[in-house]
Amino acid sequence: MTRVSDTASETADGTASDAARDRGRDRDTTNAPRAASAASGGPGGARGGGAEGGTAGAGVDGAANAAAGAAAGAAAARSGGPAGARAGALVGAGGGEGDPGAARGGVPGGAVPLRTHGLPGWLDPVARVVETVRPSQLSRFLPPQDGAGRQSAVLVLFGEGEQGPELLLMERAGTLRSHAGQPSFPGGALDPEDGDPQGDGPLRAALREAEEETGLDPSGVQLFGVLPKLYIPVSGFVVTPVLGWWREPSPVGVVDPNETARVFTVPVADLTDPANRATAVHPGGYRGPAFLVESALVWGFTAGIIDRLLHFAGWERPWDRDKQVPLDWRS
Repeated sequence: MTRVSDTASETADGTASDAARDRGRDRDTTNAPRAASAASGGPGGARGGGAEGGTAGAGVDGAANAAAGAAAGAAAARSGGPAGARAGALVGAGGGEGDPGAARGGVPGGAVPLRTHGLPGWLDPVARVVETVRPSQLSRFLPPQDGAGRQSAVLVLFGEGEQGPELLLMERAGTLRSHAGQPSFPGGALDPEDGDPQGDGPLRAALREAEEETGLDPSGVQLFGVLPKLYIPVSGFVVTPVLGWWREPSPVGVVDPNETARVFTVPVADLTDPANRATAVHPGGYRGPAFLVESALVWGFTAGIIDRLLHFAGWERPWDRDKQVPLDWRS
C-alpha cells in the first residue's frame, strides 16, 4: 500500500498559513462557540446524545433519504460548500433508514453511503463544517485543474471513549526512511477496486486503508462527510479527508509493525486544551500547528486538518502561537 502520510506533511504548509490569515476574518467570538458546544454536549461539556434534527438522510426510506440528500447538496452548493454538495449527492444515493448497509456505514465492495442522521449531538458542528467550508479555507495547495495527481484518502474517525469525544490516530514506525514516528490519520492511495475517485472511491479507500493499517472493522463506521480535496505538490497526492463516526467501536492495533508503531485515540478535549498546542517549526522554513498529546507530537497534514476542524466547528480555544516546537531535518 502507498501511504499518504509518507509525504503528507508538505500540505500543511499552506494549511497553516491560510489558517493564520483566515482567523481574523472568519473567527466567531471565543466564548460563544465554547458555550454552545458545552450546551449541546460538545467536547469539554457533557456527552452528547441527541440526533441532529432535520438533517440530510433523515428519511425513513430510500426515497425520503434521497430527497433529503439532494436538498442538502443544493443548499451546500448555494453556500459555497462543494464538499457538502458532493456529500449531499452521496447521501441521497446511500439508501434509507431501513438499509442495513447504510445503518452500519457500508463496507468495501458495496455501496458506501454518507449519513448524518443518528450522529451524537456533539458532532453536529463538524457535520455543518462539511456543508460550508471552502477548499481555500483548508489549504492553499489545491488539486490541479487538469485532474493530475494520485488520488488518496484518509479517515478522520471520531469516537467516544472514557474521556468523551476522541479521534483515532496511528504513529509511523521509527525505522521508516521518511517521517519516522510521525502520527497520522489512517489512509493511503486509492486502488482500482476502490472505484470512481470522483464518486465513493475515496470513501471506500479510507475504510479499506483503516482496516489494513489498524484492524478497524469498517462495518461499525458511519461515514458522514468529506472535506474538499487537498493537494501535496511534492508527491503529487490528491487527498480526500473522509469523516466518520465510530458508531460500533471495534478492537484496533498495529497490523504491520514495519509500518506502524502504535494505534491510539486522542480525546478531543486534549486537542482543544491550549496547554497542548504549539507551532511546529522546520529548518526548511515550514511553520504550522502542532499538538503535544498522548506522548506524541502531531504536526504536518494531520495537525492542519485537526486545527481547521476545531476552528470551524467552534471548538478552538485561544492558544499561544509563539510557543514553538522545533523539528529536525529528518522530520
